[in-house]
Amino acid sequence: MLVLTIIFIYSVFDYYFSNKNIETKNYNRSNLDKILKDKISGLKVLDNDTNDVIEFNNSLQIQTNGEKKRNFWELFKR
Repeated sequence: MLVLTIIFIYSVFDYYFSNKNIETKNYNRSNLDKILKDKISGLKVLDNDTNDVIEFNNSLQIQTNGEKKRNFWELFKR
């Protein structure tokens, strides 16, 4: 088991520090703006179909109109 772990760790470090990986990483970092523009250029813009979807629920105000007044601040006056 120890041998497999050592082989795995060696393989990961060998790939991570390889010239191919370093060149690919540097290329992607230097051309990030171009890569993103190429990827988003083909995206469709969706129409806004959310008009009047949310309706305000006024039941709290209707419910509190019939209740007695709250007197939280009057507790500190005593």
